[in-house]
Amino acid sequence: MNKLNDVTSQYKPGAVTSLENELILNWYPPRILRRLEGKAPLSLLELGLGHGYTTALFNRHFQRHVVLEGSSVVIDLFRENHPGLNIELVEGYFEHFASSEQFDVVMMGFILEHVDDPGLILRRFRANLRPGGSLYVAVPNAKSLNRRLGLAMGKIADIYELNANDHALGHQRQFCRDTLKALLQAEGYRITWEEGIYLKPLPLGYMQTMPEFEENLQAMCEVGVDFPDLCVGLLMEVQVA
Repeated sequence: MNKLNDVTSQYKPGAVTSLENELILNWYPPRILRRLEGKAPLSLLELGLGHGYTTALFNRHFQRHVVLEGSSVVIDLFRENHPGLNIELVEGYFEHFASSEQFDVVMMGFILEHVDDPGLILRRFRANLRPGGSLYVAVPNAKSLNRRLGLAMGKIADIYELNANDHALGHQRQFCRDTLKALLQAEGYRITWEEGIYLKPLPLGYMQTMPEFEENLQAMCEVGVDFPDLCVGLLMEVQVA
């Protein structure tokens, strides 16, 4: 039985999909694509489908696009919502993927917080990265401004604590900038670029009462680029050291 199918409630139609989640998942792919501008048609190996936002955004920019996904439920949902895309979908756990094919880009967008052993995943897929290619990693940031405020207010007991939403999404851990950098370097990568994803100063419910709410969200993404330590998400580009 596929245990990943047990944590797919937030990916199904009718789920309470966070406005912020949609914002983040539509924000960071264009930032990565900007890094790849001017290069020849590239091949992409992407780990995880999630809500499907990033896969759909990346697809039209790559000549070859392979996606690994462990949940058959998530794969079926993606196929229903995105028919006709030129994607090779491979069902299976990341830990079991075996291929000698190398790719120009490997994408790990918000997946390292889900897996049993992040170091194992980073080691396994290093062999699938073409020499000179880039691996992109995005993860939630335990030390975001809003979590720091929550800690100071006594809303959470520990900065790395997982909440109910984390468990519903199958998260197993929180990262911060220091722990993510240490992990990447320990697994043989050097960091070539990094930025923050979405600087969130206040709870969403409060921000929704403010004038120019949508404009504020976009501004928070723009400003957050330069303040990764305080952002909701961390984005890093790495290459094999």
